[in-house]
Amino acid sequence: MQLIGDISADRPLLVLAVKEEAAHLDGTLPVLLTGMGKVNAATALATVLARGPRPSSVVNLGTAGALTAGWAGSTQEVAIVIQHDLDTDLLHTLTGDSFGGPLKLAGSGTGPTLATGDTFVSESAARERLAARADLVDMEGYALASVAQQAGVPIRLIKHVSDEADEGAARSWRESVDDCARVLAGWARTHLA
Repeated sequence: MQLIGDISADRPLLVLAVKEEAAHLDGTLPVLLTGMGKVNAATALATVLARGPRPSSVVNLGTAGALTAGWAGSTQEVAIVIQHDLDTDLLHTLTGDSFGGPLKLAGSGTGPTLATGDTFVSESAARERLAARADLVDMEGYALASVAQQAGVPIRLIKHVSDEADEGAARSWRESVDDCARVLAGWARTHLA
């Protein structure tokens, strides 16, 4: 976890997984680098929000894999986020309680559904399974949305599609992450100025 800049109640906090995704941000807004995965994301954001002060909102900028055709190279604001690696139906059967259901993000309109899990999806079979439930896949979005919602802080998930979540995903991500970072920084300048 690395916090760059000072958080204040009148500005959003930009949250990204890794420095490569933040490479072109201009430093005008505070940035939290969480590390990859749900545990790192949740721990980092919860720690920062608990310490205070709280930002006006949290904006997660990051890359995502496309689970279906038509998303490549686009920047999307997520409407709904799910966990793809938590069997919520089984847990409900076992306990009678619901854990980790879908989260609808306020103000996100008709954007895509994002599936979050602690696996970098890079095989066609996993991609096809997930495509029945979501449009995009990442490793931090659900955790960040859950923490922010529980803390009462508005959150937006902005994802630039870096790869096709198939066998070439790791290579595609490495090759495109700098361009993705440039696009995400441009989005932040345009939408958060």
